[in-house]
Amino acid sequence: VQLQASGGGLVQTGGSLRLSCAASGSVRSAKAMGWYRRAPGKQRELVATITSGGNANYADSVKGRFTITSGDAKNTVYLQMNSLKPDDTAVYYCNADYSLPADWPRATIYWGQGTEVTVSS
Repeated sequence: VQLQASGGGLVQTGGSLRLSCAASGSVRSAKAMGWYRRAPGKQRELVATITSGGNANYADSVKGRFTITSGDAKNTVYLQMNSLKPDDTAVYYCNADYSLPADWPRATIYWGQGTEVTVSS
């Protein structure tokens, strides 16, 4: 399975960006997909996730500003980022969870290569 993320760039404070991620190489639908980010000098953190059933979860720091949605195409996900702040500057990674209940506790998760977001003040 390969994930291709895109949409990053340079934007001013208060601006918007839309990240896209598409997973290919599997006939199954991902159980969930999500976005994580790693800011310079910090650990990777959760941004948002969405299940195949449409349930979304957000980090407190992005609630009300970011929206995660699934695309019409299988195994695609988008992250609409509004009211961007300098603290949102990071490399954003998408992932896809293909874990099966029968395989628990083993998880099958794939990661994309990351797309860089820079918010200038």
